[in-house]
Amino acid sequence: MTQKEHAVSMRTLWSFFLPLGISASLVTISHVIINSTLTRAAEPERVIASYAIAMSLLMITERPAVLLRQTCSALVRDRRSFQSMLTVAQLVFASILALGFIICYTPLGTFIFKNIFGVQEDNVTGVINVYQVLMFVSLFSGIRCLYQGVIIYNLRTKWLTIGMAIRLAGMYLLSLYFIHTGVTTGVVGAQIFLFGMIIEAAVSFAEGRLLVKKMPIKLDEHPVENKRQVFSFYRPLLLSTLITVWIGPAINIMLGKTWDAELAIASFAIAASLVSLLTSFFSYFHQIVLNFYKVDPAAVRKFTLMLGFIPALLIGLIAYTPIGIFLLEDIMGVQGRLQAESLRALQAFVLLTLVMPWLDTLNGLVMVRGQTKLIFGSQAANLGFTFVTLVLFVWLAPEWNGTIGAWAQSIGMAAELGFIALALRFIKPMDTVLAGSAR
Repeated sequence: MTQKEHAVSMRTLWSFFLPLGISASLVTISHVIINSTLTRAAEPERVIASYAIAMSLLMITERPAVLLRQTCSALVRDRRSFQSMLTVAQLVFASILALGFIICYTPLGTFIFKNIFGVQEDNVTGVINVYQVLMFVSLFSGIRCLYQGVIIYNLRTKWLTIGMAIRLAGMYLLSLYFIHTGVTTGVVGAQIFLFGMIIEAAVSFAEGRLLVKKMPIKLDEHPVENKRQVFSFYRPLLLSTLITVWIGPAINIMLGKTWDAELAIASFAIAASLVSLLTSFFSYFHQIVLNFYKVDPAAVRKFTLMLGFIPALLIGLIAYTPIGIFLLEDIMGVQGRLQAESLRALQAFVLLTLVMPWLDTLNGLVMVRGQTKLIFGSQAANLGFTFVTLVLFVWLAPEWNGTIGAWAQSIGMAAELGFIALALRFIKPMDTVLAGSAR
């Protein structure tokens, strides 16, 4: 059955979106708290490096847990569908923990950190010790995301901001304790991160469970009744992450083949971190689509058009006006050649920030239509165009240094947007698990 359209006010969309954007922006503060704590160690370079390397692996192993948020928000409408979702989530949690124990307590961990991440043999033990704590972050992150999916669908997004604020307060207090007692290893950073994630998961669990209890046992018009239907939606999202995890390493590897590898990698990292900081607020357009497109598509289009060009405007101002020099030199302390190369990379990133909101919006539409298999193809297009751009630019213009990485990532994302747009244009919506679901 088709869902009846109702008018959605801009105030409703803002009250839904604003807490999501704020919570996404606040995430960056948690990393500032951790890094500022680790700098108090006697050997800060060694301690920060051990934490950063373990975190780079966590970014991969945590991804299946994070995907539970979109899946739950899209599929859970009653207690039966939530129970199916919970069963899939429990399988994800068990798999993540099993992988964590294998990495930490078998020779596989030593092999990964030594041969893939290039950690020196005398530092491998320290990195593994950090990951022994971080692997539990994935578990609590998954619990957080599962119940945040329920919270988001019920338009209670203020609880995401509340949970993040309490998390940051807890992390800050624990960091003060470690600063007072002494920072000796990167494990301290992992413990602060885990403590914060436990707090956020607890807040999300408490609010999410209350909302689940208020749900009807079974909605007649909602077809999701078993874990197989949930997994058919979730699996393509999971498989797509197997592609995306290669984009970052591919860029760093190819930047190592430019004329000045260290300058290229450093300038790209600085520019990318600024882009991430300034665009994180706008990373939830897909949730606007998931929750409101079937109710009022015109309001969703109006809202995304209102905000969609702001990320590119912000990065453009930094990249092409004296604001960028002020920010890099006076705020971040970046000077000389590194400053110039970072600005060049930011100029190339304008394309990425122009594409990003519309890609996120179309990905939301893909999930509304239940065609998550398309995301696997779009990610493959992203990786393919990113790699081809890297090879061509390193061959033709190796003097571009970090700008090569920025152009490659931007062109890759533009290719991903093009794939999704064409697929949605020419592939008709399928009869999926979302058919007939209604608010």
